[in-house]
Amino acid sequence: MTKTIAIIGASYLQRPLVERARQMGLRTICFAWEDGAVCKDICDVFYPISITEKEEILEVCRKEHIDGVCTIASDVAAPTVAYVAEQMGLTGNSYEAAVRANNKFAMRNAFMAAGVPCPAYHACKSFDEIAQTEIHYPVIVKPTDRSGSLGITKVTNSEELRQAVTIAVNHSFEHEAIVEQFIEGREISVEFISYGGKHYPLQITDKVTTEAPHFVELAHHQPAELTEEQYKAIYALTQKALNALGVTNGASHSEYKITADGQIYVMEIGARMGGDFIGSDLVRLSTGYDFVQGVIEVALGMFIKPERTLCKYAGVYFLSAETEQVKHYIDHKEEYPEIVMAEQTSDELRHVNCSSERSGYFIYQADHKFKI
Repeated sequence: MTKTIAIIGASYLQRPLVERARQMGLRTICFAWEDGAVCKDICDVFYPISITEKEEILEVCRKEHIDGVCTIASDVAAPTVAYVAEQMGLTGNSYEAAVRANNKFAMRNAFMAAGVPCPAYHACKSFDEIAQTEIHYPVIVKPTDRSGSLGITKVTNSEELRQAVTIAVNHSFEHEAIVEQFIEGREISVEFISYGGKHYPLQITDKVTTEAPHFVELAHHQPAELTEEQYKAIYALTQKALNALGVTNGASHSEYKITADGQIYVMEIGARMGGDFIGSDLVRLSTGYDFVQGVIEVALGMFIKPERTLCKYAGVYFLSAETEQVKHYIDHKEEYPEIVMAEQTSDELRHVNCSSERSGYFIYQADHKFKI
């Protein structure tokens, strides 16, 4: 009998998941608002239900007798995935763990309790709540429950803090901001897949951003240029952090900073694979492991321990006003055999404040880091 997989979300982020599930012979059901739901035309069944409506989605999933539920690259969808899985006795994270991983303040509290190194932090719903708190500048202000660099600002004084808190609160679903110590250092991210409480490392990614004040990602490269000792330390710390959050099943995307003196800080962890093509494409291109298929296998309770079959370099460069040179490679992709995918999504090149303002990208796979 054909198995049915429920996919929470139907935007372009979920397209690789829907396509892979169909290639695996699964019946696919997607839930999302109809606006922007590009997957509604490629899944078997589409329900125009907001991904946050967990009770309504659960009711439909029971009616559809699903065999698994999942999402990729969506923090907002992760709690709904966990809720449906928990209520139906399917493989997934507990709802409590998913909510904890979706809220940066709750996440920080869990890290502090477990002794996981992270920045000092305060949460607030307005500037007035934090006005009398002793703040050591510079700090980073961000919504407690968003991703994609939305509402993130680096600030150096109280006047900037007032504006930054307002911006972050306005971007937050829960109207809450987190004000955290600014850690100067190199940015990396880490991809893991977990099953039954066991955590398996897949890859570490070097990140390039616009720097202050908004830190929008401009490129990602795998594998990260780190020593073997650093890889071991980061993998061990990631396992500790995942345990602190209670993450037991599925993909995770962890973000770190490494200071000049080698100190490693956990910035945040999402109970989902990394976006920006990191999980959907780069892990497969650099290691040979199909991360998307792995997420589906976990959801169906059919997990197979990941194996590396490739040792390649892979990465993505994004097009914006800050990276105009990327347009040449998109326009002349046929001249570069390393480029496996390229697209310009907008004619306008803007100075970006969040990832949705980027205007295109190209993805590469090579025997060395592809430098432009």
